[in-house]
Amino acid sequence: MDQQQIWDADAALRYDTPASGMFAPEVLGPTVDRLAELADGGRVLEFAIGTGRVAVPLAARGVPVTGVELSRPMLGQLRTKADETAIPVVVGDMATTRAPGEYTLVYLVYNTISNLLTQAEQVACFHNAARHLGPGGRFVIELWVPELRSLPPGQAATVGRSEPGYILLDTYDVLRQHVVSHHFTFDESGRRARLDRSPHRYIWPAELDLMAQLAGFRLESRHSDWTGSEFTAESPSHVSVYRLPEPGAGTS
Repeated sequence: MDQQQIWDADAALRYDTPASGMFAPEVLGPTVDRLAELADGGRVLEFAIGTGRVAVPLAARGVPVTGVELSRPMLGQLRTKADETAIPVVVGDMATTRAPGEYTLVYLVYNTISNLLTQAEQVACFHNAARHLGPGGRFVIELWVPELRSLPPGQAATVGRSEPGYILLDTYDVLRQHVVSHHFTFDESGRRARLDRSPHRYIWPAELDLMAQLAGFRLESRHSDWTGSEFTAESPSHVSVYRLPEPGAGTS
C-alpha cells in the first residue's frame, strides 16, 4: 500500500471530523498549547501537515508555521482553510524533503512517523528534522507504544477499538515490526461496512531514542500526553521532545 494511494482524494475529504476524535477540543487544545510553548517565539515546521488539523490553530496563535506534505489531496483540503501566504507548504516526503529557512521546532504528531515503513526511512526523518533546526532546536514526536502484550502467542491480530459503528483490527508482522490497521466503518443499517487500511512500522521508545542520538539529538522530556502526564509502563502513547545541543553544551 503506497502512502499516496492511501491519502487520496477520498481520504482527504473524509479526514476532518470537526469537534470529535482527534479534532475534539480536549485533544487538539493541549496539543496546540504545548507546541506554541515549545516554539518559544520562533518559526516551526510540521512534517506531514495534512489538512492542517494542528497547523491552522497554531498559526492562529501567531506562530509562523511551514509544512511538508506528500499528499496533494490532503494539501488541497488545507488550502480551503489557509493559503500559501498564511501557511507555506513544500510537497514531498518527511524523510528527505527540505523546506526553506531555519526553525526552532519541528514536530510530527499523531503517530505519523510510523507511516515510514523502514527503520532507515525513520532514521532519515530524524536527520531531516535536524537539518531544519538551529542549535538548541527541538523535534517533537507523538507516537503510540506498541501493544504486543495484548497479542497472544500464535495470534496475528488484535481488536484495537470496538464501538457502535466502528471496529479497528490490527494485524501484526512482528518480524518486520509492521502492523496494518483495518478500519471497519458501518453504515446506518449496520449490515455493510467500508474498509480502510493503513500500514505502519511500530517503534519502541528506546529505539526512537537511538534514532534521535544518531541525528545528534538528546531526549529532553517524555510524557504520556500533551498535558504533561507522567509516562509509565502502562502509557499507551507518548509525546517525546528531542533537542539539539546548544553552542558549547556538553554531550552528557
